[in-house]
Amino acid sequence: QVQLVESGGGLVQAGGSLRLSCAPSKSIFSIGSMGWYRQAPGKQRELVAAITRGGTTNYADSVKGRFTISRDNAKNTVYLQMNSLKPEDTAVYYCKADTRYAQYWGQGTQVTVSS
Repeated sequence: QVQLVESGGGLVQAGGSLRLSCAPSKSIFSIGSMGWYRQAPGKQRELVAAITRGGTTNYADSVKGRFTISRDNAKNTVYLQMNSLKPEDTAVYYCKADTRYAQYWGQGTQVTVSS
């Protein structure tokens, strides 16, 4: 089992920034890919960004150039830096971890961007 503790959500004005953090309960070296997903009301959960153990990243087209995902192995934490936020970025953001045997999800953190 892997527990994921997320933090960093909140309310921000359009154009502002937030940084989300996700700390797994096991060493980040034992986890393969980690990612951030989001789900807005009435919509399906979608991939925002992902990063492999080797550091390869993948982004949704809607966030390219604005969001950056990173892994800090020393702090055992994955971050999502979100800049130039837009009202359409408003959603619950979930951290996800993939191990060899299972996928794990965090509890979600609300991000609200006001216009």
